[in-house]
Amino acid sequence: MTEKVGSTKLTRKAEQAIAALLEHPTIAEAAKACGVSERSLWRWLQREDFRLRFRAAQREVVESAVRELQAANVKAVKTLVRNLDCGQPFAENAAAQAILTHTYKAIELLDLQGRVEMLEKALPPQQERKTKAWH
Repeated sequence: MTEKVGSTKLTRKAEQAIAALLEHPTIAEAAKACGVSERSLWRWLQREDFRLRFRAAQREVVESAVRELQAANVKAVKTLVRNLDCGQPFAENAAAQAILTHTYKAIELLDLQGRVEMLEKALPPQQERKTKAWH
């Protein structure tokens, strides 16, 4: 399947490759899982349309994880409160604090991402292209 660089719609195989990249830790494993060569996958990763779709999929995964962390905050706070007067609270408190810390860091990153996107949209088109080259 030949795809044009800059095409707006990815093939089913390219979409499968993005899913495989999200599920597998290496390019080799992802390529094998979706039935393409490593070389093809590397070439696709060089294409802007594929890279943009892959980044959007990564962002979706992270945002989903953030939502799960946020939902766990209530339980984490209850654990902290329950263990304030407990004789052996160390393990539970450490886990609860980790959940809270990661949630707040993730929220900060999402906020920063939103602010950067707003700034990029405010740039004139020529400047925006130069800025995106740094990504």
